[in-house]
Amino acid sequence: MPIIYSSDSENETTPRTKLFGRQRPIRSVLGGGQVADVLLWENKKVSAALSVGMTVLWLLFEVAEYNLVTLFSHISIAAMLIVFIWFTIADFFNWNHPELPTSILDKSTFQEFASTLHGRSNQALSKFMDIARGKEPALFFMTIFFLYILSVIGNYFTFLNFLYLCFVCLQTLPFLYNKFEDEVDKYAGKLIRRAKKMFKRFDSNVLNKIPRGPVKEKKTR
Repeated sequence: MPIIYSSDSENETTPRTKLFGRQRPIRSVLGGGQVADVLLWENKKVSAALSVGMTVLWLLFEVAEYNLVTLFSHISIAAMLIVFIWFTIADFFNWNHPELPTSILDKSTFQEFASTLHGRSNQALSKFMDIARGKEPALFFMTIFFLYILSVIGNYFTFLNFLYLCFVCLQTLPFLYNKFEDEVDKYAGKLIRRAKKMFKRFDSNVLNKIPRGPVKEKKTR
């Protein structure tokens, strides 16, 4: 009797799951608070300033080939000259001295970012260990394939380019997914179901046909 596989139309009748099987909204997954505001572009000024700043740094280091120490020295010299001229003009015209900020970001922002990064890192490590144990064979082979592709792509990028690419992904992918969440979940669900079908066929046609040695029974006393 020929094996009949269910069609995609039949699979669409099953309840649609979120990407990666998550149960919480994307904002909660990102930790909420100011970090989520920046990644989801809800605080547009900070997100835009961060993107422009990182892009300028990337251009200076990769395109202009600036050295880190040289760049830091030039920025410090320029900042000192601007402050000196500013205060000198204020003294000359008897203006009030400009108020300079004593800090760029408050302590709570750094603590929140560090806490979010720590939590996400632990979750990623736990998920990696679950995949490595082979609990989900389809996901196991998909992860190996993805890491192999990533290693090949890494040969064509410098470390700084790779960091900048990761930053661009962090600034764009969560925002786009949050905007087109239903469409992404729909097509991702189809791809995952097809991948599971392909693995089931591979398992039944190849893996199950590999001869295995006899299982040794444990001696009982």
